[in-house]
Amino acid sequence: MIDAITHQKATRRQWIALSILVLPTLLVSMDMTVTFLALPVLSAALKPTSSELLWITDIFGFFEAGLLIVMGSLGDRVGIKKMLLLGATAFTAASVFAAFAPSAFWLIVARAVMGIAGAAILPTVLSLIRNMFHNDTERTFAMGLYTTCFSSGTMLGPIIGGFLLSHFWWGSIFLMPVPLILILLAAAPALLPEFKDHRAKSIDLLSSALLILGTLAAIFGIKQIAQNGPGALPVLVVVAGVLVGVFFVKRQQKLQHPLIDLELFKIKGFFIALTALFIGLFSWAGIFLFVGQYLQSVIGISAFAAGLWMLPGALGSVLLCMLAPVAIKYFSRGRVITFGLTVLAAGIFLLCLLTTHSLWLLVVCSFMISGGCGLTVTLGIDKVVASAPPNKAGAAAGISETSTTFGASLGVALLGCIWTAFYRNDISTTIPTGLSAHQIETVKNTIGSAVVQAKNLHNQALLSLAKQAFVHALHITAFFSALAVVVVAVLVAVKFKDKTVVAIG
Repeated sequence: MIDAITHQKATRRQWIALSILVLPTLLVSMDMTVTFLALPVLSAALKPTSSELLWITDIFGFFEAGLLIVMGSLGDRVGIKKMLLLGATAFTAASVFAAFAPSAFWLIVARAVMGIAGAAILPTVLSLIRNMFHNDTERTFAMGLYTTCFSSGTMLGPIIGGFLLSHFWWGSIFLMPVPLILILLAAAPALLPEFKDHRAKSIDLLSSALLILGTLAAIFGIKQIAQNGPGALPVLVVVAGVLVGVFFVKRQQKLQHPLIDLELFKIKGFFIALTALFIGLFSWAGIFLFVGQYLQSVIGISAFAAGLWMLPGALGSVLLCMLAPVAIKYFSRGRVITFGLTVLAAGIFLLCLLTTHSLWLLVVCSFMISGGCGLTVTLGIDKVVASAPPNKAGAAAGISETSTTFGASLGVALLGCIWTAFYRNDISTTIPTGLSAHQIETVKNTIGSAVVQAKNLHNQALLSLAKQAFVHALHITAFFSALAVVVVAVLVAVKFKDKTVVAIG
């Protein structure tokens, strides 16, 4: 029976269904990065505060990460295809609402709904692939196509987004997924099979709510402190978020089927690999938040040109990801992960040399940062799953998916807060006299709004000061980010001392 399942070939219908399934994967991953290039335009159009601008970027990932495991379990109970179609429908509706959002607040709400819908889409796509392809070779190919589409989406997001921003209004980037998801909704009912697990374990919605609530509360407080300085209310909110997090951990320890299996964290290899995975996405996403802004607001090129200048970073990721299987033939996974983290840290450290006219240095840094992150994540995911016992491989995979998404969102949030605090401090001490209180606050909010304000006032001195403040704040942010990566690289180098390599041939 097992042999029959292992060698059963997929039909033509299943291959066609796979081509439909990769569409939402590609689009959800694109939506995680498409806002990076839109930040200057959004600053000018919606006039968000610095805190709101960060929420627009990272709220998607927080909700997606917090609900990935729950949505996967819910799909097993109500039907995987049904959950995919519900998620795709919600994603489409939220995308249309985001495109026409009248304010920063409503755009944040729309992005949150898109994150919830994304959490319903990704695990159901994986579940369908696992259930549709029983042949080992075919399933490996199908999973590889899924991974390729997900990775390609994060790279294509800024490029396609840049093209749309150069030709249409800012809302067009959120309409980008709609036509392809409509194709999915039209074709899926006939092409995709339905699967249910009648023995699925109970869903702990409270744990998921605690995870999201605790994270959002802590991040909200930190963002308010970065924007307005320390205050009683934001400090209390941070403390409340931490306490909710503690309650979440205590709850996981008591549940028979926890949302996150904390026992896995006691395995040395699992914890170290997960930390490397987390910090890789944390630093990459947090730093790339500023790359698009630097290219447009500091260098002064168009959104589409900025997207093209980000291509070398995508190339770095592809090249080093392709290098990973070759490297582990000669070196242990631990050493290769350490190398990836070292390249990542070096690329971030080089950003400390950036000036207001350092386009080529930024390109080199982007190549190193994306390449180092790609190598770390590729082998980090494999190491996380391999470090877990076979009977907990599924739980380990779920935690790794959650970790990467949370890592990216926290990178945007925390590194964005560091940058905001130093940018606002710099610009506050150097801003020219003669500006109204409203104009001063606009300049202090974001680099995008500062550039618009300076151009409206024809004030070159203000424009120059804003650019210098941006770069100086980026230097400090990059230093702290690189330092965190170095610490983890040393940890990996010390803890993964095995000399085991994969035999050639």
